[in-house]
Amino acid sequence: MPRSEEENERIRAAQRTAILAAARTVFARRGLAATIDDVAATAGVSHGLAYRYFASKAELFRALAEEALTARADGPAPAEVTRTPGERLSYVLRALVANRRDHPETFQLLSHVLADPSVPADLLALAERRGREFRRQLRELITEGQATGEVAGDDPDQLVTAISACLDGLGRLTRPRHGQGEAGFPSAEIVLRMVMKPESAAGRSAAEHKRPGSRR
Repeated sequence: MPRSEEENERIRAAQRTAILAAARTVFARRGLAATIDDVAATAGVSHGLAYRYFASKAELFRALAEEALTARADGPAPAEVTRTPGERLSYVLRALVANRRDHPETFQLLSHVLADPSVPADLLALAERRGREFRRQLRELITEGQATGEVAGDDPDQLVTAISACLDGLGRLTRPRHGQGEAGFPSAEIVLRMVMKPESAAGRSAAEHKRPGSRR
């Protein structure tokens, strides 16, 4: 019995998803030196099927890069944990560290976007715009937290630079294979100690989070 169009669409969506997942791993590991054959072999599909969904390696890389550059890294913060600027900053930093631990391929891919001279100029410009907006939002959270006494009183621009460098390093620390890089991956509380005052509500939350016997 012939498959319905709905079933065909489901199969096509699953195949495209498998190709993208394989490409994320392959490009994260090898950058633009990777080939469509590498992607097809990792996805367990034929060379021809990979080309059916993406006309070229450049198109496939672009799809992954745009996905990574436009995704929100922190996600919406629950209202109950973001009552103050310090709590918002704490939530965001924990989410950013967790993303680098749990999705290493995404950040390896982004490092190739920034470092590979053959990456299209518009993708590089998108990455730079994303970075500037991230730093602007981070600085805003820091200055608001300093006003409430939750965040260390260091120069906000230096704090932004220190946090950005730390997050960039964590993204490069991991490897694009499932499970690698998780053992010994730094706790978010280490990053939080760079910026949060220990006596603040958010600082106490971080301390309680790591305390033996804590429910968090």
